[in-house]
Amino acid sequence: MTDQELHQIIAAGLSCEHLDVTGDGRHWSAVIVSSEFEGLRPIARHQKVYAALGQRMATDEVHALSMKTWTPGEWADKS
Repeated sequence: MTDQELHQIIAAGLSCEHLDVTGDGRHWSAVIVSSEFEGLRPIARHQKVYAALGQRMATDEVHALSMKTWTPGEWADKS
């Protein structure tokens, strides 16, 4: 899997205002900014991303994914 493929999978399952994915084909890092994270704790945000990935984590197609998940307001504060 490529960065672009993983980017497309996440974007297809989650409305993202900003999405940056990097990795080596098995180990990934993602910065995800979505209004869908509003009011959610970090674990619930990660669960939304895992839902977008479907079975790809379970089948080891995506071995590891480190995530930074932000709402648009949190992202604006960071920038």
